[in-house]
Amino acid sequence: MAAAWGRTAWQGCGRNYRAALCTELKRPLVIEEVSPRPVQPHEVRVNVHFCGINFADILACRGQYQERRQLPFTPGMEFSGMVLETGTDVSMVKEGDRVIGLPGFGGMAEECIIDHKNLWQIPEKVSLREAAALPVSYGTAIFALEHRACTQPGETVLVTAAAGATGLAVIDVATNILQAKVIAAAGSDEKCQLAMQRGAQSSVNYSRGSLKEAVGKLVGAGGVNVVIDMVGGDVFLEALRSLAYEGRIVVVGFTGGTIASVPANLLLLKNVTAMGLYWSRYRHQNFPIFSRSLSSALQYCQEGHIQPYIGEVFKLEEVNDAFLRVTQRKSTGKVLLSLK
Repeated sequence: MAAAWGRTAWQGCGRNYRAALCTELKRPLVIEEVSPRPVQPHEVRVNVHFCGINFADILACRGQYQERRQLPFTPGMEFSGMVLETGTDVSMVKEGDRVIGLPGFGGMAEECIIDHKNLWQIPEKVSLREAAALPVSYGTAIFALEHRACTQPGETVLVTAAAGATGLAVIDVATNILQAKVIAAAGSDEKCQLAMQRGAQSSVNYSRGSLKEAVGKLVGAGGVNVVIDMVGGDVFLEALRSLAYEGRIVVVGFTGGTIASVPANLLLLKNVTAMGLYWSRYRHQNFPIFSRSLSSALQYCQEGHIQPYIGEVFKLEEVNDAFLRVTQRKSTGKVLLSLK
């Protein structure tokens, strides 16, 4: 039967696998045995090795994410693993290939069935562990800096939540790919120190006082050319006021929990631009450019130009501890689940 479902006869047909399930919103996830289903002609079954944990996963499990899921569901929007089985219409990957996948949800499981269009092959010099840390953080960073803000060599970039996975990815890409100068803003001295170690030229601890004043001391009255903001609220407003003439601010998230209103007079006075980035929407609106951001991240990593920072790796049964580490802002860099 397995051979009839796909081009590759799947050895594990009928064997259950473990998955993290959200059975009730705002409650801890549960680990359960799940029965496998057949792959459709356009699908691929992947043996998941690592799954990235994103703030969006946590929001989805609270019912607060833009895209609502029907209960019960398995979170996990990015993973790395090896192909187990391919559907009859799939030719881009084969059994044994190492891949990253963006299923939207379903990655926090030992196996994941995914549309073949949402898989990218991992180059030989990139480990499965590194690869799992790339898609969301580096896809977002590349998009924010290159496609949205059009960052130029020598420009100054201010990044907030700088010690988080996306913040560190922004530092990495801005410094090592775009040759920009980075000011890292974070909420503790330890996080500022990490951001500096990862390539930022200066840092600001915004828990100690005015972000705008601190940035002003670093760059003078001119301001910064680009802001990539993940925090929102007052941090966003201070960052907006730190922009130079014709500066650009990209709204990527609201980890601070408050969504600020943009004072339009500030946009007018300095001819600045405020823009948003909902990265995963490009998958549906402009797939070629979305795919290119992922291919670029893999290529940069293969060439040794970028290196994702993995803060912690948790086992599947520790998923609730991992979520807590992220929500309490104790994590730095990328937090991964290991499914092996």
